[in-house]
Amino acid sequence: MKRRNLFLPLLLLATAFPVAAADFKLDDAHSFIQFRIQHLGFSWLYGRFNTLEGNFSYDEKSPDKARVQVAIDVASIDSNHAERDKHLRSEEFFAVKEYPKATFVSTGYQPTGSETGRLTGNLTLRGITRPVTIEVSKMGAGDDPWGGYRRGFHGTTTIALADFGIPYDLGPAARTAELMLSIEGIKQ
Repeated sequence: MKRRNLFLPLLLLATAFPVAAADFKLDDAHSFIQFRIQHLGFSWLYGRFNTLEGNFSYDEKSPDKARVQVAIDVASIDSNHAERDKHLRSEEFFAVKEYPKATFVSTGYQPTGSETGRLTGNLTLRGITRPVTIEVSKMGAGDDPWGGYRRGFHGTTTIALADFGIPYDLGPAARTAELMLSIEGIKQ
């Protein structure tokens, strides 16, 4: 009987404090990797990758130990125009038959404020790996209505297409693409 009386207060104490480093699986229904690139300098073309998977770890007390891994099905590119998407999947852009996946693996995280940070890592696209830096903002964290715990971040970066061997040239205004990342994870 004494064990039972001691067990409940210990259980309550253990759950009263957040777990240190928590591993989160990306919620693919609420995580987005979007892009925009200028079209000939006349307008912005927006799109996204519909299929991605990954995980991350983040500890409020040691944010510098954060880590992220994401894999993107490049063939899932969606610019809201079927013929353009077919062209983007071709050798002139993403060459998805030869390089079906793009990946990002973090190498470090540096807080720049209480709600912001700089995530560094290696992006592999078209078989070429380059370092990238993503400016990150915390979106929020907490319990969800289904008994889980979620955490979300938003990030932005700009990449040069030539750095990843994309040969198609739409002129000087379209040599870089902006990536916008909205990531939501469910604690595992």
